[in-house]
Amino acid sequence: MAQTGPRRFAPLKEVAASQHHDLPRLQGVIFDVDGTLCQPQNHMFAEMRSVLGIPKSVDILEHIYSLPTAAQQEEAMASIRAIERVSMAQQVAQPGLADLMSYLDARRVRKGICTRNFEQPVAHLLTKFLAGSVFHPVVTRDFRPPKPDPAGLLFIARSWGLVRRVRGPQDERAVRDVVGQREGGSVASSSEKPGAVGSDSHGHEEVGDASGLIMVGDSIDDMTAGRRAGAATVLLVNDVNRHLADHEHTDLVIERLDELADVLDRGFVGRKVS
Repeated sequence: MAQTGPRRFAPLKEVAASQHHDLPRLQGVIFDVDGTLCQPQNHMFAEMRSVLGIPKSVDILEHIYSLPTAAQQEEAMASIRAIERVSMAQQVAQPGLADLMSYLDARRVRKGICTRNFEQPVAHLLTKFLAGSVFHPVVTRDFRPPKPDPAGLLFIARSWGLVRRVRGPQDERAVRDVVGQREGGSVASSSEKPGAVGSDSHGHEEVGDASGLIMVGDSIDDMTAGRRAGAATVLLVNDVNRHLADHEHTDLVIERLDELADVLDRGFVGRKVS
């Protein structure tokens, strides 16, 4: 989606006080999991590549999906799920996690998850650290194509009723990206699987509209998926991903999750893009 200026949202403090504001209102926040809601467990990826026999330059999921038979794909997927199950017992919440979620819940800001993890570690994290805080929908690894493709974010937008009519080549590409996912999407928190694309009452094709959303993550996949979906992007920076702070797909950088609460209270202002 083309953007012609800095991404901005109205201050939530003023929205909560029912004050009129000319800036658009934030419609929801989507979070990555590993490295975002919990502290990074980068050792997992080295272990996964080792068991799969692939170098760091090869994307883990792309490699698995490229295997010639379904049996080989499932065997490879089972091997990385086993690594994730061991690692999930060692999950540590990101600093400021509970405070940010309490802030968003108090202001009734919708929260979703889009992750390349499988369902079990995600459910474990939510149960252990965020019981009672609702995330819906939760898009996990079973949804294809995964990040950095925007399909998962557009799926979430549509599930929240945020849609726009398809217009132009870029929207048509988005439809091609997600039109085959109606049966493939996995939503951990619900059995509902609304399509990421659909039609209005007049038969006009619609696509999810993420322009009112923020994607919070720690990887280039998160930033690129957010930018391609038309969402604003927030990088939770650490020593490994600091080079992404100046990346063209990163709108805003925070050191702790609860810093985002202050940003949203005052009004989100992202990077100027064209």
